[in-house]
Amino acid sequence: MSDGSSIEWTDATWSPVTGCTKISNGCLNCYIERTPPFRMAHRKFDKPGIGGTTGVQLHPDRLGQPFRWRKPRRIFVCSLADLFHSDVPDDHIIDVWSVMAATPRHTYQVLTKRPARMRALLSASDFREKVARRAAGRMEDGDHWLDYLMFERKAWPLPNVWGGVTAEDQPRADQRIPILLNTPLAVRWVSVEPMLSSIRLPMFCACGCRKPIGVAEREARLNPGYLNEYQAEAAVCSTLGVDWVVLGGESGPGARPMDPVWARSVRDQCVSAGVPFLFKQWGGRTPKANGRLLDGRTWDEYPAMVTS
Repeated sequence: MSDGSSIEWTDATWSPVTGCTKISNGCLNCYIERTPPFRMAHRKFDKPGIGGTTGVQLHPDRLGQPFRWRKPRRIFVCSLADLFHSDVPDDHIIDVWSVMAATPRHTYQVLTKRPARMRALLSASDFREKVARRAAGRMEDGDHWLDYLMFERKAWPLPNVWGGVTAEDQPRADQRIPILLNTPLAVRWVSVEPMLSSIRLPMFCACGCRKPIGVAEREARLNPGYLNEYQAEAAVCSTLGVDWVVLGGESGPGARPMDPVWARSVRDQCVSAGVPFLFKQWGGRTPKANGRLLDGRTWDEYPAMVTS
């Protein structure tokens, strides 16, 4: 947990859960066991391949941290874990979501390789109701009760939460992104890191009409009345697309190289679809080893609602 981060696309990290299990090719050189918290605790994966695990630990004592950060921040949630790991109880995820609901000044960035569980929970009315009740109890003063009532009635999905998936290769993109597109989230993003193959991103509406979501539609999703205004239309055509793509090569010992053609292709897909794109790094033995210039320039565009 850190106020300040070397990750280009966030301001701080918050770790109410730590530890994970390798489930796909992008996990094979996972960085978490090389981080100071894991080294100091002597936590390592119990085997090198898929299925290797560090074990999962819950940290309820860290739930209050975002309240202590008074200045608005972009916060990467569970940078050393996957919040939707099967060993994380629903009740703990509800607690995490309620903290995010009760601190609307912050923007939370959640990334998972387990989008089916994320979709199931965020689509469940019971989950939403429990989050609302706990968020009300966490509000910092009585004036926030009005905010709570607005949240309970209308503001779902939470407008300050970005939900994303990792798509390191084409099979994972094909598997995870369509699930993401069918998940109630205000902002959807894809992390193509580590990029291990060429990828054609399914960045458009889940119904197959291939209508890219534009800035107006993105902003409409942040309207508290979104569900009331758009739920009938969404039943026919979701018009829910990817709002942001982050791309980077693998870093650390044994880093697998990224072909520049792959990176350019994803960038061009984003430019064509009007989707903000951030190029994080080429990768190598260290994260900054080969820089972050793509064709002579940096790419660090964020979703429109962040900079407007």
